[in-house]
Amino acid sequence: MARETMHHASMRRDVLELREFYATPLGAAARLMIARKLNEAWGSANGLDVLGVGYATPYLEAFRERGRRAVAAMPAAQGVEVWPAEGRVLSCLTDEAALPFPNALFDRVLVVHALEEADDPLALMREVWRVLAPAGRVIVAAANRRGFWAGAESTPFGHGRPFTRRQLEDLVREAELHPLAWSRALFAPPLPWTARWAEGFERTGARLWPGLSGLILLEAVKQTFAMKPKGRRAPARVFATGPLRPVPIHNQPKSRLMRWSDHGAGLERGP
Repeated sequence: MARETMHHASMRRDVLELREFYATPLGAAARLMIARKLNEAWGSANGLDVLGVGYATPYLEAFRERGRRAVAAMPAAQGVEVWPAEGRVLSCLTDEAALPFPNALFDRVLVVHALEEADDPLALMREVWRVLAPAGRVIVAAANRRGFWAGAESTPFGHGRPFTRRQLEDLVREAELHPLAWSRALFAPPLPWTARWAEGFERTGARLWPGLSGLILLEAVKQTFAMKPKGRRAPARVFATGPLRPVPIHNQPKSRLMRWSDHGAGLERGP
């Protein structure tokens, strides 16, 4: 069993492959589309402690500038890069099932390039729960099982285990986190020539082929009171771009996240 686990862990994309992808025009376009979603959800996380699990450094810079603390935790099987390039090093090599941080340390946790190739996704998410502060939030970004990017081995999103929205919801619930909202990103086909038109693909795809997005983003909150019994489901709300203010979830922390109209007509209020 130990050999099998080690062999599986060695299948993670190497940190150099991940860094090389984000240095390409397609990787830069993906970074822009995903970072926009994170900004819509969390803003600059001003004064907050933020943790990135997996390979999150392309998205942590904005939080490092305005947050109180930003740390990048990279799985041992992936390898670690020195981040940021200047100043104090804020990245570390970790066991994904035993993060080297005290309980309830972080206000926000971003999980990206992590679940798809994790040995035990639930163990990883339970560690996220442990290091998350009460009422803290996590955004899990994972390859969409039904999207174009899940089969594109030329990108990091084409390796490992992709997810459906329902699978992500079930996973975070089992880790004792409560889903708040969800969204999608990366509607352009994962081909180098599409990078120039990523913005147009993003707007059009969200309306015409929403189920084929490359990425699903799910936001969840850590509740330390009134936990719902397992088996009872509450619908996760949806977020997307736009000027409208979201309707707060009843008896839940306020969220900036929005719902796309099922008919592709634009934004609509959540139920």
